[in-house]
Amino acid sequence: MISLAISLHALSSVIWVGGMFFAYLVLRPSIATQLDSPQQLSLWSTVFAKFFPWVWVCAVLLLGTGFWLIFNKFGGMKYVAPYVHLMMSMGIIMVLIFMHIFFAPTRKLKRAVTEQNWEGAAKSLGQIRLLIAINLIIGLSVIVIATAGRYMVG
Repeated sequence: MISLAISLHALSSVIWVGGMFFAYLVLRPSIATQLDSPQQLSLWSTVFAKFFPWVWVCAVLLLGTGFWLIFNKFGGMKYVAPYVHLMMSMGIIMVLIFMHIFFAPTRKLKRAVTEQNWEGAAKSLGQIRLLIAINLIIGLSVIVIATAGRYMVG
């Protein structure tokens, strides 16, 4: 059961952080050079509608498997190393940022695209872009902490 939890935990982080990396560093600049603003905004609305359900699954799996491992493999919070506490805290922050993205600017983006309010849609996309950049930096940092943490502590 532990190997399944660790595998699901790792796969969830790869899907979520890898998806953000691809979207931010590959898809975003490609779209910007190929499509006009209304097409870009419509495409982003569609991309988020397809990607965010996967992020929900990953967030639930990351938190669920993380807490399960802490309590079932290590015996509880007081027995895990400080880097695990840091990793868990950063993961929770990422989930909270994602929830804000999902429930606020993404809904505004979808509504603005439907209404062809391109100025409003662009404003919402700008908010989403900034928050995803923050989450990407946190996510990459968590991966470094998760893989190197035990070697960085005494």
